[in-house]
Amino acid sequence: MIKKVEHVAIIVADMETSIHFYTSLFGFALRTRGETKTRELAFLYHEAQPDFEIELIRDRTKAESFAQKGIVNHLAFTVDHMEEAISYYREKGIQFLAESPNPSIDGGKTIFFHGPNQEMLQLVEPSEERKRAGIKEE
Repeated sequence: MIKKVEHVAIIVADMETSIHFYTSLFGFALRTRGETKTRELAFLYHEAQPDFEIELIRDRTKAESFAQKGIVNHLAFTVDHMEEAISYYREKGIQFLAESPNPSIDGGKTIFFHGPNQEMLQLVEPSEERKRAGIKEE
């Protein structure tokens, strides 16, 4: 029944800061933005995977806060070369939660950091086996 992962929602404190963070650092683009009586919303997509989105939500009122409805542990981004990515994002001001990447259970590499709302984010360099499996034969 499930066709694909649609989006992940992140509760944000400042919509402008959050949109800027994901668009300027990670190459996401703003698809749409709007407001209801209780919330400000924005949907971001990435050109490399346009059918998956990040939904940013800012509660406009304290009553019935959407932030209290649930939590997402982290959002992960794939990178080709972990050390290059770490160096690039450190230059952009990202402070990682470890000095160096950790091995993943399948032989890849991972490292965590926080976004502007203290959301947990992760870079993942897939294992060589996963990289090879992703190559399509022509």
